[in-house]
Amino acid sequence: MFITLEGIEGSGKTTQTDLLSDYLSKRGSRVLRTREPGGTRIGQQIRTILLHTVHTELDNLAELCLIIADRAQHVQEIISPALLANEVVLCDRYADATVAYQGFGRGLEMRMIEELNRQAVGMCVPDLTILLDCPVEMGLLRVQQRLEANRHLVHEQRFEIEDAAFHQRVREGYLWISQREPERIAVLDGTLPPERLHEQVVELALASMKRVDVF
Repeated sequence: MFITLEGIEGSGKTTQTDLLSDYLSKRGSRVLRTREPGGTRIGQQIRTILLHTVHTELDNLAELCLIIADRAQHVQEIISPALLANEVVLCDRYADATVAYQGFGRGLEMRMIEELNRQAVGMCVPDLTILLDCPVEMGLLRVQQRLEANRHLVHEQRFEIEDAAFHQRVREGYLWISQREPERIAVLDGTLPPERLHEQVVELALASMKRVDVF
C-alpha cells in the first residue's frame, strides 16, 4: 500500500504524515514513513543542495534533474523494496510535487516532467494521494511561525522564500492534478484543526487499504 501526502508549504502535510504513521503503526501495520527530497543517504545530500538558501543560482532545469535523481534513488532503494515486503509506505511529497512546483511554479515543460517522473517512478504509483489544500497566505504564515520556533531550519527555506505568486501557481498546479486524477487524489481542507484533519486522513487511508486488501 502506497500513500502520498501533498500540499503547498505550510499545508500541514508533514504533521499529518507523522500522525497517520503513528496511527497505523499502533493498529499493527508495518509502516515505512519517508519523504522527498531526502529519503535516502544520497537523497539527503541532494536535499541540502535543493533547499539551502545559499543556492539561489540553481538553474530551474538543474533543480528538476536533482529532484528526479533523488526520486529514482528513493524508489529503487527504499520505496520499491518496502512495497514488495508488503509494508504501508507513507511518503511526504512525491511525483505530484514536481508537476506542481517545477511545472506550474517554475514553468518547465510539462511533457518533459511527466516523462522524467515516469522513468523515475516505474511501477511505484501511489494507491492514494491526500492533497491538503489551504490558501497561500495561511500556508506562508504557518511557515513563518515554524521558523520562529525552529531557527535551525532557517537555511533550508529556498522554496519558502519564493514570492506569493509562485506559491499560488503551485497551489493551482496541485488542484489541476487533482482534477485530472480524482480517483487517486483526495483533496482535504488544510485549514481545519489538525485533529479534525487527522480523522479525515485516517478515514481515507483505511478505506483505501480496504480496497487493496491491506489488513
